[in-house]
Amino acid sequence: MDSDQLRAIQAPLKEGYQQAPESAVVTLEAAGDLGEGISCSVTTGRAIAEVGLHPASGGDGTLLCSGDMLLEALVACAGVTLRAVATSIGIAVESGRVHAEGDLDFRGTLAVDREAPVGFREIRLAFELETDADQEQLDTLLKLTERYCVVFQTLAAPPTLSATATRAAG
Repeated sequence: MDSDQLRAIQAPLKEGYQQAPESAVVTLEAAGDLGEGISCSVTTGRAIAEVGLHPASGGDGTLLCSGDMLLEALVACAGVTLRAVATSIGIAVESGRVHAEGDLDFRGTLAVDREAPVGFREIRLAFELETDADQEQLDTLLKLTERYCVVFQTLAAPPTLSATATRAAG
């Protein structure tokens, strides 16, 4: 896909969103079923992912870790966003690799130390790109990728979050 094709696809969407801003608000959903032992099966667009405890919190390593899945979502979103931005501004990227890593202190999630944070305390995202772009172009590409990546921005400026629990009917 080149920048003209991308613009042609996105132009009517952008126009529609300008004319009816409420049409741009889309609710995404995810669901899972509690599984055997300490696990949860999450249905993705393509498969069922069985998620459990990370080995650092008592898991045996056979199930996916939700922390890994968060980083995978960041990598996926950032990779797609970088490709779209590069296409849009005319920077040729032959190939590349996206890598995310984050630091967790499991004392927090295991209630070993009430002062230890629960969750990632730092996440690092890196791109290694096969491109002829100069450093100024790469800086622009990175800046725009950070700005328009949904997962990156959600982590950078967390949304209002709420949770509920109810009894299942029956």
